[in-house]
Amino acid sequence: MINREISWLHFNDRVLQEAKDESNPLLERLRFIGIYSNNRDEFFRVRVASLKRLKELHKSKAIDLEDDNPVKILKQIRRMISDQETGYVETFNVIKEKLSQEGIFFINHHQLTVEQGLIIEEYFIDNIHSHLFPIMLNSLKDVQNIRDNSIYLMVHLKSLNKKIEENFSLVKVPTSRFSRFYIFNSGENQYKVLFLDDIIRYNLDKVFSPFGYDSFDSYSIKFTRDAELDIDQDISKSFTDIISESIKQRKKGAPVRFIYDGKMPEAVLNILLEKFNFSKSDMLIAGSSYQNFKDFISFPKIGNARLWDIHQPPQHHPGLPAKRSLFSIIRQKDILLHFPYHAFTHIIDLLREASLDPKVRSIKMTLYRAARDSSVVNALVNAARNGKEVTVFLELQARFDEEANIHWAEKLSEEGVHVLKMIPGFKVHCKLISIRRREDKRDFYFSNISTGNFNESTATIYADHSLLTANQEIGIEVERMFQQLKNPYTPLAFKKLSISPFGVRNLFIRLINNEMNSKKSGNPAWMILKFNSLTDEKLVRKLYRASQTGVKIKIICRGICVLIPGIKGLSENIEVISIVDKYLEHSRIFEFANNGKPLFFISSADWMNRNLDHRYEVVCPVLDADLQKELHEVLQIQLSDNCKARLVNIGKVNVYKKPGIAELSVRSQLSTYEYLHSKD
Repeated sequence: MINREISWLHFNDRVLQEAKDESNPLLERLRFIGIYSNNRDEFFRVRVASLKRLKELHKSKAIDLEDDNPVKILKQIRRMISDQETGYVETFNVIKEKLSQEGIFFINHHQLTVEQGLIIEEYFIDNIHSHLFPIMLNSLKDVQNIRDNSIYLMVHLKSLNKKIEENFSLVKVPTSRFSRFYIFNSGENQYKVLFLDDIIRYNLDKVFSPFGYDSFDSYSIKFTRDAELDIDQDISKSFTDIISESIKQRKKGAPVRFIYDGKMPEAVLNILLEKFNFSKSDMLIAGSSYQNFKDFISFPKIGNARLWDIHQPPQHHPGLPAKRSLFSIIRQKDILLHFPYHAFTHIIDLLREASLDPKVRSIKMTLYRAARDSSVVNALVNAARNGKEVTVFLELQARFDEEANIHWAEKLSEEGVHVLKMIPGFKVHCKLISIRRREDKRDFYFSNISTGNFNESTATIYADHSLLTANQEIGIEVERMFQQLKNPYTPLAFKKLSISPFGVRNLFIRLINNEMNSKKSGNPAWMILKFNSLTDEKLVRKLYRASQTGVKIKIICRGICVLIPGIKGLSENIEVISIVDKYLEHSRIFEFANNGKPLFFISSADWMNRNLDHRYEVVCPVLDADLQKELHEVLQIQLSDNCKARLVNIGKVNVYKKPGIAELSVRSQLSTYEYLHSKD
């Protein structure tokens, strides 16, 4: 099997491929530069940080990791990151050059005209100056005060008449308060883009001249810290307090990476390394004059429309016409929403109707990541104000969303919503809504089971599936899942749903065994598996055995995949592709031949140890024949992709799956949109 960290780097290289792909519009390529940068930051904050912890344990002999020696893996990561960094910088320079041909110029502070300089000086004085708080390097006592993943300018302060000694200062670039980009619109589709960093560079004299300095050299640097939370197990504290304290500690986590301007003189670099106690053996990366390219994800929409990708506005689902009760529609037939092709407003409409309907008695929901100004949360608050019994499990441990979720938990509690307690040692990752309605003197349940977060912002860029059903067997079990979350360590009985950490791995093992038995009996046997990541060793070995039996296995895996397909005698019946395109492929869908009566499932769970053993997840069957056909067609479209699909772990890394001589080109995300639009 391929090491999971190495496989992840292969995935992020696919993102970089999209930035290099000349068939993509230029500003979309720039956005992929931002996604690649953001992904890499998180990789260091989480995975490299964990490896460094393992490395220390390995040194102390506290653990024995011969197969996955962290020292060897970290060396391999360093080599791969170095190679990718070269391509990353080259790609950005190519995009910049091509954008200049389209009238979009990236300029630095040396290239400002006199008129532009006056504008920038005024903008700096009126806006930015009051938000700069330089730190003199020789006065810095605690390097932990340097913020994680923030951009700093290392400023070399000098006096031309040498009346005062040279000095060094760190200036934090306030990207959280101001746009990273200042745009000069020259008219006639001509734009000049200046980084916020260069606005500060241009005005360093206004910051330091009062102290006698009149010559300034500046170099961009960035630290990345260990972002894993160390959870205090003190039972006398509330879980909110524990998470809040852990977040504070994260801000002072051990450095795992230091990126610096490659043009920085070695003498200046050595001063920094000594100050921050870095050695040459640490993860040091000589980068460009600018850090945090993740800001390109939100680059302003300027220039000609053809510089951006084709706009695909979310459609209203044809089965959910306006001015009709969603409950009456779902009662008659299951509905499957495909995001971002369908509008997320259908979920908001469902919650709004539930909050107003006098027959609705209760609403229960899980929340993992909510939007910044969440209409979902507002709908739940409105339901509580309307006298509904509202229960929410809001996962405070959702990585990098902990502070936002603490805020939402407090807001919901203040409004009378019952917020369920966290589960130590586990995360709740399932995406569920249960609505209990009183009909004909009995309880009737409406359910929503989704593969992705109830988040109206990410629903426009994440490709997910969301099932709306009035199936009472499923509805009763979705309701029971909330009982499970109240009593997490006592497994409850489920027949329709499968629940992790208790039975999801066993469900898939049974389904794979069923295909193996079908093959042995001479019947067609195959499966189509779609998920984000495949790392669970037991399931990988089971897939290998199924392949050896002759079961045909097609896998669509966007991210990490430790399985190696196409090995004769082991995995020759397995094909793995990864699709990286304008939307993030996030859904988990499973189709099994089942001896001519295919079985379909959707889930919140990837095939990873953490999802199967350390999270509460749900796998739900899709029972409606029309929806089964719909899911099958969507999977077939994706398997036919020959524009954005790559072959995974076979031969050369990330080879595109190209169309044959007689084949038409298929870009699955465009084809899926067209397929769903044709059903109107």
